[in-house]
Amino acid sequence: MILLISDLHLEEERPDISRAFLHFLQTRAIHAETLYILGDFFEVWVGDDAISPFQRSIAQSLRQLSDSGTRIYLMHGNRDFMIGREFCREAGCTLLRDPSVIELAGEPVLLMHGDSLCTQDPAYMRLRRWLRNPLSLFILRHLPLATRHKLARKLRKESRVQTRLKAGDIVDVTPAEIPRVMADNAVRTLIHGHTHRPALHKLEVDGQPARRIVLGDWDKQGWALQIDEQGYQLAPFALDA
Repeated sequence: MILLISDLHLEEERPDISRAFLHFLQTRAIHAETLYILGDFFEVWVGDDAISPFQRSIAQSLRQLSDSGTRIYLMHGNRDFMIGREFCREAGCTLLRDPSVIELAGEPVLLMHGDSLCTQDPAYMRLRRWLRNPLSLFILRHLPLATRHKLARKLRKESRVQTRLKAGDIVDVTPAEIPRVMADNAVRTLIHGHTHRPALHKLEVDGQPARRIVLGDWDKQGWALQIDEQGYQLAPFALDA
């Protein structure tokens, strides 16, 4: 069994999500061969050198799962793109490049966080290119901790305001970008998060049937994609289960 999740946005202010995640690890992920976390695992991450007791407790829970035999892969999201190797060592997980092509159920599958597909939002795409630039990351990681926290609060506030102001199609993926990216990576299945719009979309890529699976965010309920002998199953579950 393979499990894929994304967009938990873990933070101390949402203990219900944290409890649900720990329950998920102990009841479902413990039986999985591999767990993929496709970005925005934390609501904010300002650097491995600034890990909080709450974040360390999450890392320790992941380490317990890893030590039990489940492989864990973590992809950066737009909220936690500064997660580094130190956290991954502590959590027993492996950083996964965005995008990445892996094999699932005998076929190549493209995994992405999903924000790079929102090309109809040029302002965000410019900011994303700047934030992900290695030189920018080097500068950010060497800023004083207080400055990093201040910048993170500013970016989160601006993001919420801009999301409310922008039309729905702008903050969603660009439809024409999907078949192009899938064709470039020679896949017929794409799995991503970011948009908080869980669904299974059927489409065509180079004249062949294809599918795009969008993972859901953990807010009013949790979401997980399970892949086993029954196929692909995307389903929600109650946070207070």
